[in-house]
This record gives sequence, C-alpha cells and structure tokens, in this order.
Amino acid sequence: MALEEYKRKRDFSKTPEPAGKVAAKKAREAFFCVQKHLASHLHYDFRLEYDGVLLSWAVPKGPSLDPKTKRLAMKVEDHPVEYGEFEGVIPEGYGAGIVMLWDRGTWTPQADDVGAALKKGDLKFTLNGYKLKGSWVLVRTGGRYPGGSGDRSWLLIKHRDEWAGDLDITEFAPHSVKSGGDFEDILAADNPAVWVTNRPAKGGDAGAMLAQIIERAAKLKAGRAVEQVADKPTRAAAKRKAPTAPKRDKKK
Repeated sequence: MALEEYKRKRDFSKTPEPAGKVAAKKAREAFFCVQKHLASHLHYDFRLEYDGVLLSWAVPKGPSLDPKTKRLAMKVEDHPVEYGEFEGVIPEGYGAGIVMLWDRGTWTPQADDVGAALKKGDLKFTLNGYKLKGSWVLVRTGGRYPGGSGDRSWLLIKHRDEWAGDLDITEFAPHSVKSGGDFEDILAADNPAVWVTNRPAKGGDAGAMLAQIIERAAKLKAGRAVEQVADKPTRAAAKRKAPTAPKRDKKK
C-alpha cells in the first residue's frame, strides 16, 4: 500500500498528524507544498501530489532560486494528501518537532508520463506557489552526491527563468503561508509538551535554535496571560457602567 510505511512509523493515538488515505487521482495540475520542519535537524520537506499521495523529499538546506545551486533532496516515505495542510507540533516519537507550512500551491509536470520520469530519475515540473514559482527539476544522483545514498538521493534544482535569481528565499521569506507566524508562534499557539525523542543536541545549531524558540514561545504565552489579566477589570467596569433603558413614567 502507498501509505504503509508512513503509517508504520507513527502512533496516531499520540501524534496530531493525519492518518489519511490515498486520494482520488487528479489532472496534471496538482497540489504541492514545502513544510519547514525543526526536528533533530532543521530541514524542508518538499512534497508533490501524485497518484493519490504526496511524494516527499527532505531538503536539508531548503530550496534555492539559484540555478547554479544544487540542493540535496532525500526521498522519504509517501505522505497522505491531507498532510499538505498540516502545521503544528509532533510529540515525542518519529519526526518529533515543529512543522511549519512554509509554501504551498500547484505543480504541473513537464513530462506526459510522471511515473516514467520518476523511474528514470529526471522529473521536470513547474511550480506555482506563494514563494516558489517557475521551472524546476528533481534528478536522482544514485548516491554520487555528498550526503546521499542509493536511490533515495536526489537533487532539487531551479531552472533558469524569470523566477530564478540569487535571492535566498528561505532567509527572505521565513514565515508560514498558513498562519503568518514563525516556529515560536506555532509552539505558543498549541501549548504542547516539548518533545524528548529526536530532540536536537544542546550544542548544535538546531539545539540553539530550539532553545531560542522555546524562550520566545514562553514570552508570547506570558504576554497573552498578562493581557488577559489586565483586561478583566476593564471588562468588569464596562459591564457595571453599561447603560440601561430609561424607565417610563407611569400615566396618572
């Protein structure tokens, strides 16, 4: 089954991730998304809807708009289509961490037979997202790229067109296209328990980022709590001072 590995890796009694099912097939234009994921390391999950599921690649450094920059993209298990709208906190367990919906839109393959292109290891396509647009390609490397291994190792490359350039899109547009917030906003909104399994090492870059996010989320929660407390007397006073309808004089 297409989602068998996805479901095997997760405990849906604990994780808020959707269990999902294989969706109906669509025409050439289908959904795509990129989810920014702070787990054991910060990475970007690039997903293309195809054949009822989301084909998925983990891109450690995120997409690049520069055609000269080839980004390693490790093929991972297919995900359910419902996952494409997921943003939140995955608790302790597989993939534990914070997930942000960084980009979404539609994609169109530039090949008539997507299955054959995937098998060949050369999938060209066009993206129409909020942040990523234009012509791209996923090329399988066969493990010849540093950090890659076997059939799982691909490269995500931007083709040269009007949407290409040297702008670092991950730095220029770091926030969620769903909520408009950053990791700390997601963490503060969900009020989750901080995960333990796969938690980033305290001494690494991801660990330092996590510490900052937790601190910022705590400040956001504290700020909201202060606002609520401060607002209570105001609401109570307004209620006491609420105007009442004048009494009518009784006719004599």
